[in-house]
Amino acid sequence: MKLNRIILAAALALAACSAPKSTETTLTKDALMDKIMGGWAGQTIGVVYGAPTEFKHQGTLIPDNQPISWGGGYVKHWWIRKPGLFDDVYNDLTFAEAFEQLGLDCSAEDLAKRFAYAPYHLAHANQAGRYNVRQGIMPPESGNWLNNPHADDLDFQIEADFVGLMAPGMVQQALEIADKVGHIMNSGDGFYGGAFVGGLYSAAFIENDPAKILDMALEGIPAESTFYQCIDDVRKLHKKYPRDWKQCWFEILKKWGSDTGCPKGVFLSFDIDAKINSAYVAMGLLYGEGDFGKSMEIATRCGQDSDCNPATVGGVLGVMLGKSGIPAFWREPLDEIWDLDFEGTDVSLAKGSLYSYNQALQLIEKNGGKIGDTEVTIPTTPVKVLPLEQNFTNTYPIFRDQKDAWMEDKYEFDFSGNGFCIWGNLVCLRGISKGYADRVSKKHVGSEVFALAEEADPYVAEIEVWIDGELDQVSILPMKGTSRKLEPAWKYLLPEGRHHVKMVWRNPDPAQYLLRINAIQYYSEKPAPDSYYHN
Repeated sequence: MKLNRIILAAALALAACSAPKSTETTLTKDALMDKIMGGWAGQTIGVVYGAPTEFKHQGTLIPDNQPISWGGGYVKHWWIRKPGLFDDVYNDLTFAEAFEQLGLDCSAEDLAKRFAYAPYHLAHANQAGRYNVRQGIMPPESGNWLNNPHADDLDFQIEADFVGLMAPGMVQQALEIADKVGHIMNSGDGFYGGAFVGGLYSAAFIENDPAKILDMALEGIPAESTFYQCIDDVRKLHKKYPRDWKQCWFEILKKWGSDTGCPKGVFLSFDIDAKINSAYVAMGLLYGEGDFGKSMEIATRCGQDSDCNPATVGGVLGVMLGKSGIPAFWREPLDEIWDLDFEGTDVSLAKGSLYSYNQALQLIEKNGGKIGDTEVTIPTTPVKVLPLEQNFTNTYPIFRDQKDAWMEDKYEFDFSGNGFCIWGNLVCLRGISKGYADRVSKKHVGSEVFALAEEADPYVAEIEVWIDGELDQVSILPMKGTSRKLEPAWKYLLPEGRHHVKMVWRNPDPAQYLLRINAIQYYSEKPAPDSYYHN
């Protein structure tokens, strides 16, 4: 018995020594505010820097000899020319304002409603999540892939910056906030993208090595997830090719460059998936080695969402350096808009910085930190790994059927597999003859040619979706842009086999409205072969 007690005591002592311990970091209040302003500043600088290249290079690098502009008046130029460019910033500010007004303990449903009824334009997972919330589908269901074909898109990733800014040095608390917000519009890898970015910002308050910041941000992401594996590949490739970010980019593209869910990207070069775009963020941080301009340039030249990715890199480094530490060449053009409210909001970068600062002080104190007259002591606790969630399980894209068709009252199709998703949109023909619409080049669908419906248009299409002779759903398609449903219909996890789909328009008005069916992508429980010519 005595020997057993000795062994038990030794084991407990060893466990106590090896258990992760909480640590503390002290910052002056001025430094804390400077870093928060640096995060907001860096993000906005990155958005503008990458503006001319956004999705212009899909699956290709931006050539070294192609200049990327920057200079005096450049931020104000884009502010006036394209307010929607700043979507990730004003989405961030919407949540920062919501936490300021509703309190740190506000519910996910409260945040979802605040987000869903914001007046500005949204797209992809954000708009799909907004639509679901407006239809009464609340988080986490609003972001779940079964209800949202864009669940793996990068939407939460590009607007999770505020999460880390309100949780300085507290990665665990950042993950908890991310869990509350991110499932409004995303799930699976799409959610992990935002959790990762929140962790990057949080870690940058207490660490000055981009590689260590990256490591800290990945601690909470499940290693079994494809998101973790993709970013971990960047770390491994950086060690293998420490001076060749283009070789790293090429290897990442070969392995991870296929979108599974987004109807705009499956089997096409467009890739808004969170994994690969976060990989470009990671490449900018690792290969940029802390240099503000070099890091953003690498993230931009990787292509795809080449404004949002340098925005994340710029924001993380902005926290690390503080606003005062961002080189004047980059910082000074931002001064012209610092106090201006973003489109569709009553919030500026100046206000957002104050909101994040107030929330950071509250969260520090709430988690056992200390708030002094001139300093704050930030508690850093061990990070708990998030639960594993993966989208499109047993659901592999096998074919993209380019339809380029119009639906007036009915539409039918057959397929073999276990799921489908229609890429299309409701079109208002007011002011356009149907004959002209029929003659319009297919590539212009979705452009300003068909953007004639006023935001106040009250029409709502109701389309029955019958699968194998049974009514599966009634798809509600508002004409109003902020209420719109991005995809007319989809269904996953059907029994594998042959299926018939029929859509019936309950309230058609073909003189005024048509449904454009661009393409239908089909899914199977088994992936398509890598090549039809393989042995």
